[in-house]
Amino acid sequence: MAVDGPVVQVRGEAYREVPPELARFAVTATARDRDREATLTRLAERAAAVRVLLDGSGPVVARRETGDLRVRPETRRSGERVVAWHGSVTTTVTVTVTDFTALGELMLRLADQDQVEVAGPWWELRPDSPAHREARHAAIGDALLRAREYAEALGARVTALIELADAGPAERPMFARAAFGGAGGGGGAPELELDPQPQTVQAAVQARFTISDPVLG
Repeated sequence: MAVDGPVVQVRGEAYREVPPELARFAVTATARDRDREATLTRLAERAAAVRVLLDGSGPVVARRETGDLRVRPETRRSGERVVAWHGSVTTTVTVTVTDFTALGELMLRLADQDQVEVAGPWWELRPDSPAHREARHAAIGDALLRAREYAEALGARVTALIELADAGPAERPMFARAAFGGAGGGGGAPELELDPQPQTVQAAVQARFTISDPVLG
């Protein structure tokens, strides 16, 4: 499209750090025995115990997914004779971050189960988080501010928007990881204080504006 008059092109950017909205962690139940059926039975029992705890956690758990089931033989170094069977099943749990105390308690209760490991949490924002929208709006405002500053430096003013294009990088979730191994049968679970890691939200736009005739000289 042909444009009459001078044009200014700018890049608008916005950077925010906001509290996380979701936390993910992984729960892995394991079993080992010389007998394959015994290994599978123990694994199923431990996975069921994990499920019971998650079922009783209430609305704190937003989603859970069983994503990794492994059963493998252990053989002697020489030959193919099986000396034991190993099994593991991992469940990824997504928690809505509203009560950090409840999250810490749930992770410790899971870690206190026999032959269960808990890893995480990984902090995230929801894909439809308002933080993304707010950052995009701020980037547009920054672009307009820059265009006006350039125009003012020339003794001109911004008159119209010609083009606006999204140029922002993808938001990357930040995480903090810890691992807990359960042995079962212990006393009261200790308290776990969690410090959520702020999430970085970035947005950028490319914009072109027409400006009035500059006053030069």
